[in-house]
Amino acid sequence: MSESQRPRGLGAAARVTALASSVMDLHVRIALQEMDREKRRLISGGIFLAMGAIFMLFALLALEIMLVIWMKNTLNWQLEWILLGLGLIDLALAGLSLRIGGYLAKGPYLPETLEGLSRTTKAVLGKS
Repeated sequence: MSESQRPRGLGAAARVTALASSVMDLHVRIALQEMDREKRRLISGGIFLAMGAIFMLFALLALEIMLVIWMKNTLNWQLEWILLGLGLIDLALAGLSLRIGGYLAKGPYLPETLEGLSRTTKAVLGKS
């Protein structure tokens, strides 16, 4: 190989490397933009899910009050027994929901995720 071919070959490799670097920079920039959009979408979705859950809780409370009134008037049951029965049903449904939710939330997590959850929990609980 002559001396004149070596620099040209290195120059071509440098140009290919620069082109690959430019493509990677573009890819990273697009990925960051997509991540930002997804983050906003997930936060908005979480807010609307929380609002839906609160309104569902209000609706459930209203339906239970109507059920208590109906049972009191129609079945002539004592208020204490009605409330005890509804409380036990609510407790059973809550336990079942927590059991299913705990099973679904269990799973392999990345170490970074576990570390972030640990820091957040410590910050919320005020532990150092």
